Amino acid sequence: MIRLPVGFENFREIIDSKFEYVDKSLLVKELMDDTAKIVVFTRPRRFGKTLNMSMLQHFFANTVAGLETRGLFNHLKITTFPEYMKHQGQYPVISISFKDIKEDTFQQAYDKFYELLIEVYSQHLEVMESNKLQAREKELCRLLLSRQATRAQVENALKTLTTCVCQHYGVNPLLLIDEYDTPIQAGFNGGYYEEIIAFTRNVLSAALKGNPYLFRGVLTGILRVSKESLFSGLNNLEVYSLLRSEYGQFFGFTEPETEDLLKKANLEHTLPEIKHWYNGYQSGEIIVYNPWSIVNCIKRQGAIELYWVNTSDNILVKKLLSNASQGFKEQLEFLLNGDSIERIIDENIVFGDLKTNESAIWSLLVMTGYLKVSTRHYTEQGSKCQLKIPNQEVRSLYRNIIEQWLSNGFGIEWYNQFLTDFLNGNMIAFEAALQKIMLQIVGIYDFIHEPEAFYHGLLLGLIASLDKTKYLIKSNKESGLGRYDILIIPKEPNLLGIILELKSIKIQKSEKELRLESRLTEGALEALEQITKGHYISELEQQGVRNILKIGLAFSGKQFKLEYQKI
Repeated sequence: MIRLPVGFENFREIIDSKFEYVDKSLLVKELMDDTAKIVVFTRPRRFGKTLNMSMLQHFFANTVAGLETRGLFNHLKITTFPEYMKHQGQYPVISISFKDIKEDTFQQAYDKFYELLIEVYSQHLEVMESNKLQAREKELCRLLLSRQATRAQVENALKTLTTCVCQHYGVNPLLLIDEYDTPIQAGFNGGYYEEIIAFTRNVLSAALKGNPYLFRGVLTGILRVSKESLFSGLNNLEVYSLLRSEYGQFFGFTEPETEDLLKKANLEHTLPEIKHWYNGYQSGEIIVYNPWSIVNCIKRQGAIELYWVNTSDNILVKKLLSNASQGFKEQLEFLLNGDSIERIIDENIVFGDLKTNESAIWSLLVMTGYLKVSTRHYTEQGSKCQLKIPNQEVRSLYRNIIEQWLSNGFGIEWYNQFLTDFLNGNMIAFEAALQKIMLQIVGIYDFIHEPEAFYHGLLLGLIASLDKTKYLIKSNKESGLGRYDILIIPKEPNLLGIILELKSIKIQKSEKELRLESRLTEGALEALEQITKGHYISELEQQGVRNILKIGLAFSGKQFKLEYQKI
């Protein structure tokens, strides 16, 4: 029976416990061949970054946690390259992870970082006592370990440690920094972004910029933080994001690796469904599966569940999507419907831009794994990319976010009933629920600019969670003699096909309420007549749909009128 390491991130534990290890040891070869002294790998969470860092630590270090590393790589791919194996166990390694620095204030984050430093320094106590160190270095180590160091000394602590380690061993150390951007994300969410970005910049610049005591530096994170914000002045640095093919096969499972795991677990027959749910990620030209979802799915004998999206509260994504403009949400509806959209993607995330520039949000969704780039080409404006939702698991997360947004305190059950009434043609209940949405969810300023586009986007949003295995949603497409607004095509002939035409009615403030109701009724009837005259139902008829519902809707502010006809 295949034994998979769910939640294990220590390389030695996996090898010693004889867990199934998807061999990523050739990462060592790629790294040694890289001409950059400092490399940064950015990938979504749970894509094997920490395990790869542990593997690198065990390869280059002679001992880790007091245990020799010799023999750990005996049966792995890297052993087929003797010229690289001669580096095994030949370097001191300094390893630190920022993954737990998720504090509410800057002071708490600073204190947590200081504790991490003490922990790392304590792993190299033999260095602190070395007679090869100068008195100044020994004093700095003593101050740090006794919690008496100044902020400037704390910011220089990683550089100080590389200096001491090099003097003691006579060999430049490898510096591994895992999840370097976690404190920065916490600072953005907690309101201390400027403080944490300045502090982290000083820490990294001191350790990495022109450090003569450093062999190599390897960093991992989820986001590629702007070089100007964090890595200013670091010339010999390469950042490998999801938009690049280099190193693409080392983070996530390739299709052959996934097929091999399924075969060993006697689950190869589940590949099509697993591909639908967990595949679709792309690193440059390389397609990979989400490793966390695959391992958990196999461990549970092929059970399809939301494994990856439920490993985080997704607070930043939910916050950004909830506060996004109506136009942004409309684009999201296109994606949910299986379409792709084209956007300029900037690999460098400037967190301050997330509040003012929605193109930065699209970039963040790509880097965090919530969207994939299917194709891209360079323009004067930057990388123009075709974006798609990678798989069914991520699509389910978007639906959940949209359902919560639309239910807005009414409850998911209420929203699901709203959809059921709509799909069954229960227009009395649908109209009452839509009235509730208009009065309690829609803001008075939402429809001031381009009102018809707003109402169109609102209706698309309301039906975004329709089961795509049963319904196809189309918008602004040609049919018959014109172009309809929204069309719902059932994939089963007994289900109801629905077509909606929308009108925005301009009413002068001087006009009385009675006149408003009359104008709305006229507009709704006009929309219904437009469906008939334009033969908009022809696409439904071509699909063999026998039951059709035509809906005309006229809006003015928060008020509307609905007219419908079943045929």
